[in-house]
Amino acid sequence: MEISRAESREIDTIMHVYVSARETMIRSGNPLQWREGYPTRELILKDIESGWLYVCRQNGRLVGCFALLDEEDDTYKDLYDGAWLNDRPCSVVHRLAVLEARLGVGASCIHWCLNACSDIKVDTHADNLPMQRLLEAKGFQRCGKVRNSWGDERIAFQISR
Repeated sequence: MEISRAESREIDTIMHVYVSARETMIRSGNPLQWREGYPTRELILKDIESGWLYVCRQNGRLVGCFALLDEEDDTYKDLYDGAWLNDRPCSVVHRLAVLEARLGVGASCIHWCLNACSDIKVDTHADNLPMQRLLEAKGFQRCGKVRNSWGDERIAFQISR
């Protein structure tokens, strides 16, 4: 699989990946994580313009995407029911999505992030069991809980190497 920065000309294909991921989450018992059209086209365009959005291609086809921020998310300042592994600067993974629940795409995206960064934080919904299993398989540790910008609770993970 090949991972590269997303380009604005790819926005329609990227949004299709997010629609597919939302549908997969709903079918797998996670209907609340990305409701009401999240992430929006405007947010994804901002991710692209900021240089944060990456795409994953398999045999030339765009099959996944994720945002990798080189700065900590403000919502991570208020961790509860636990503690972060350390207080070093970290990167943050957000909005990981795969097309049609393709096996291995999410793992390839996380593996790429691990090669690019030594300290990473990420959060996910309690109902997103596939993401939790992926993070734990890649060595992330559950650190507690956070609330996102609209107040929903998420499980927070971190890896530090």
